[in-house]
Amino acid sequence: MVCEGGGVNAAQLVMLGAATLGESGARPMHPRIKPVWAGATVAGPALTVRCGRGDNLAIHVALADAGENARDAVLVVDASAVPDLGYWGEVLTTAAEARGLAGLVIDGGVRDTDAIERHGFPVFSALVALPGATKVAGGSVGGRVTVGGVAVAPGDWVVGDRDGVVAIAEADLAAVTAAGQARADRESVLFQRLIGGGTTVELLGLDPSHLDQA
Repeated sequence: MVCEGGGVNAAQLVMLGAATLGESGARPMHPRIKPVWAGATVAGPALTVRCGRGDNLAIHVALADAGENARDAVLVVDASAVPDLGYWGEVLTTAAEARGLAGLVIDGGVRDTDAIERHGFPVFSALVALPGATKVAGGSVGGRVTVGGVAVAPGDWVVGDRDGVVAIAEADLAAVTAAGQARADRESVLFQRLIGGGTTVELLGLDPSHLDQA
C-alpha cells in the first residue's frame, strides 16, 4: 500500500504510528474506535460515507461506485446514529478488496470478525455486533462526516494501528508527518540515553518537587 500525498506515503505514516502522529498535530479519534483484529494497520486518504439509521445502503453504493481514485483509500463511515448493528462483514470485505481499498474505519458495528482477520483486511470499529443492517434507504457518499468525534472530509488521511486512529487534514499532511518524524527521531535519542543509564526525570526535565507530600 503506497498512497502518495504531498510527498508522503502510507508506509511512512504506518511506521510513525497513530500515537506519534496524534502527538504531532493529527486529530485522535475516540478510543472506542479500535482494530477488530490484532496487528491491523492502515493509512490512506478517506473515502467518506454516512449511513442511514440502521441501514448500510450507502456503503454498498460507495463500493459499487469506487473507481481508480478509490484504490488504496480508506473507507471512513459514520454509522453512529444506530451503532449496535453489523454494518460490515465478510461480503463487503471481499468487495472492498476487489476494488483495492486499503481498509475501513467505522463509527458503528461490524461482524464476521474471524473472516475479516483471515482476509487480513484492516478494520477499525466502535464495536462488534451480530444483527445486520437494512439496505433500503438513507445515508450519503462523500462530504464531511464525523467519526469517533473527529470531522473527516474526503481526501483527509487516516492512520490506524493498535493504539487507535487519527485523522490528518489533507492540507496538513506534510507538516504533521514532518513533525511526527522529528518526534520519532528525538525519541530514538532518548531511548539510547535511557539504555545508557539516564532517567526520564532527568532527560525530560521533570520536577519531582511538584509531587504531593506523603
